[in-house]
Amino acid sequence: MFISHDLSVVRHVCDRVAIMYLGRLVELAPADALYADPKHPYTAALFASVPTVGTGKRRFEAIKGEIPSPINPPSGCAFHPRCPLAGPRCSVEAPRLTDAGAGRTVACHLNDGGVGAQTKVTA
Repeated sequence: MFISHDLSVVRHVCDRVAIMYLGRLVELAPADALYADPKHPYTAALFASVPTVGTGKRRFEAIKGEIPSPINPPSGCAFHPRCPLAGPRCSVEAPRLTDAGAGRTVACHLNDGGVGAQTKVTA
């Protein structure tokens, strides 16, 4: 097990990656698949905030909104107050980890046939 906030290192060291938000697992997948196609909006937002060499990107894209209290997390999906793709269901029902195929699991209503299920998650 390797725990880090440095996603550029994680990409090169790990075969499988787990993404957590406020102490909850939101996505687990093989590293290559996760970096190529994140299924959770928080994962996509994290990857968008990582600077990359040679792209001319000088500023990172911070995730908008206030970080909720881990002591008193919001109802429903913990990420919904900051999620640009959140729908009404997200604020009242916590998503369960579901099989997303190819060794992946994700906790997001976008991937369980719920709110905007056909929406591609991008940051």
